[in-house]
Amino acid sequence: MPKEGLQNGPLTASCAHLCIDMQALFAGQTEWHTPWMTRVLPVVERLVAAWPDRTLFTRFIPANRPGEGHGTWRRYWERWASMTSAALPPEAVELIPSLARFAPPAEVVDKRVYSPWVDSDLHRRLQARSIDTLVVSGAETDVCVLAAVLGAVDLGYRVVVATDAICSSSDHTHDALLTLYRDRYGQQVEAATVEEIIRAWR
Repeated sequence: MPKEGLQNGPLTASCAHLCIDMQALFAGQTEWHTPWMTRVLPVVERLVAAWPDRTLFTRFIPANRPGEGHGTWRRYWERWASMTSAALPPEAVELIPSLARFAPPAEVVDKRVYSPWVDSDLHRRLQARSIDTLVVSGAETDVCVLAAVLGAVDLGYRVVVATDAICSSSDHTHDALLTLYRDRYGQQVEAATVEEIIRAWR
């Protein structure tokens, strides 16, 4: 049976909310447009509004121009030349305005790869605040959210995926990842709705 809800008890003062890449880059009419983002935005807003001072937003920062990056990232940015900083308006990397208004007190962590744990000070920031539990929301379920979740698991955090506050541009892989989070990673990843999370976080 898939594991639903908070299997490991209530959420406490050692919990933070990690909101992944809710940016104009994905909400706007770009090649990376994520249609579901508009649908989940009010749910994400509700979660952020409950604890703005315990929220950290990540932003995916594109390469400056095609051909930048190491290894496969060089090829990646050649393929997505239209999504480099040189081709996009500066505001494309900004958080969606209805979320940006919460920062500060919410914090912002920039990253240049899928994972927020690589080449960033995210782990150090969380450790400085004695955070051992993360509620994860944002985009996309099967790309940057996945990288955030697995990195957090590797670092020993308790991870709660907010199932109605994540989104993808692919229904098929979104659904597949929800099944994966519940079934395959059920020992270390909990899947719960924002309503359940808000009720349990004290």
